[in-house]
Amino acid sequence: MERQFDTQLDEIRGLILSMGGLVEKALEDAIRALIQRDQERFEKVHQIEDKINEDHVRVDTLCLAFLAKQGPVARDLRFIVSVIKINSDLERMGDQCVNIAYTGKDYLGRQPVAQLQDIDTMSVIVRGMVKDSLDSFVRGDVEKAQEILRLDDEVDALKAKVFNELMAFVKAHPSHAEQIEGALDLILIARNLERLGDHATNIAEDVIFVFTGKDVRHGGKYS
Repeated sequence: MERQFDTQLDEIRGLILSMGGLVEKALEDAIRALIQRDQERFEKVHQIEDKINEDHVRVDTLCLAFLAKQGPVARDLRFIVSVIKINSDLERMGDQCVNIAYTGKDYLGRQPVAQLQDIDTMSVIVRGMVKDSLDSFVRGDVEKAQEILRLDDEVDALKAKVFNELMAFVKAHPSHAEQIEGALDLILIARNLERLGDHATNIAEDVIFVFTGKDVRHGGKYS
């Protein structure tokens, strides 16, 4: 029975890690398509999201079966409850990547209005946050989870920078409708990147909860 218990937990962990890898790939493809102006690469994002959605259903099914059959307590119960929440975060991340792909397609049909360095930097940080949040979950690495909370502030600051610069551009070119639409596209992409960072932060907070019992959401402190 104990071996079956561990095998089921390992299967759930493996699926969660696989979903995280898919989110990283979807985000990378969406941003590379935007920067390299590669319309066809956006289609890969939709294909990856289909797989993320399949895994989302599979993880929920496994977790519910585990709760019903194994009756976990203490840390194992916290683990399964957190997996269900993380699974939802990963599914939402897939949606955010698709949003970037849709908006990116629109942007490529317009005249470029800005350099994309800050958006690229945001995407690199967020991909690292996704990877490290799941690594910390599997390894029980609370310190790495805490670092992700700090990185979220960097993503927020970059999003604010992109927003402020593009809004200044809009105000300076009030009669240039197509350029204004392009600026708004990039603001939406930056917003989706910020939301991806928020979801990775949610996972990091769940890691801290699972392995310490501390709830650090909504400004709660870990000590």
